[in-house]
Amino acid sequence: MARSEETRFPGDVKMTATEEDVGSKDEGSKDVVSPCVPAQTKTSAARGLTAEGPQRVGGERALVSDFKHMKLEKEAQKNWDLFYKRNATHFFKDRHWTTREFEELQACREFESQRLVLLEAGCGVGNCIFPLLEDDLNIFVYACDFSPRAVEFVKQNPLYCPERCCAFQCDLTNDDLRDNVPEGSVDVITLIFVLSAIHPDKMKLALQNISRVLKPGGIVLFRDYGLHDHAMLRFKAGSKLGENFYVRQDGTRSYFFSKEFLAELFEDTGLQSVSNDYVLRETVNKKEGLCVPRVFLQSKFTKPGRPQSS
Repeated sequence: MARSEETRFPGDVKMTATEEDVGSKDEGSKDVVSPCVPAQTKTSAARGLTAEGPQRVGGERALVSDFKHMKLEKEAQKNWDLFYKRNATHFFKDRHWTTREFEELQACREFESQRLVLLEAGCGVGNCIFPLLEDDLNIFVYACDFSPRAVEFVKQNPLYCPERCCAFQCDLTNDDLRDNVPEGSVDVITLIFVLSAIHPDKMKLALQNISRVLKPGGIVLFRDYGLHDHAMLRFKAGSKLGENFYVRQDGTRSYFFSKEFLAELFEDTGLQSVSNDYVLRETVNKKEGLCVPRVFLQSKFTKPGRPQSS
């Protein structure tokens, strides 16, 4: 991977992210730290808090005003569009790790030459879809994002080809995906660092939307921020919108998932859990004496029913 991503935290330390930290977008400022990252660990148990952790989480009882809450919801698309205006295609790294972490991208085919139909919900500027299109010539990708500017960046990419990819703007909580994707036509849906940006009250609407275009027997591949991730603990007073839900300095928002909340959310939508684990990592810088614990949630859910032949 030629380019590293900067993971921004709400405090005063800027970390240079590694391949596994793709998708992190947390506020920060000053010092650049080059991390040494050990292998990740998967676990069914949530990460425990350090001595000051409960104070950080429990002490932020004051929520932002209802007025600011409504303003952030109303301006959600605008804030993400401004994010892509500032950063263009340079913020996130290409996600070459998806086929390693999610073997279903290959294994779900009934036969080797079968064309895989994939929906990347929340595609950003294409950091996931273009590595997949390069690596797998027998794949067709639908790609949508909340930000019209992000979708334009996808269409401007030299690798974008309408015969293999269809990109469109979509609010997953409001716009019907079936206007662009045939109902029950998708083998695999990826939700990678996407659901966390949606208000918790509207997450079920997004899942109902994607479920309509997923084939019976199809699978949803999920990776996002986990409960007690370092980014969550570094948010300062005045950033808390609700339980496990915060706003960054640029107006974009982030939710931090427990596996129990996520499982219930998917099950209420009629999608069954295949796996649901925390991914624990530590970004360490010995020179600076920093150890940053990252927590992600990596899960797979399926739509009941027999797979349909393509």
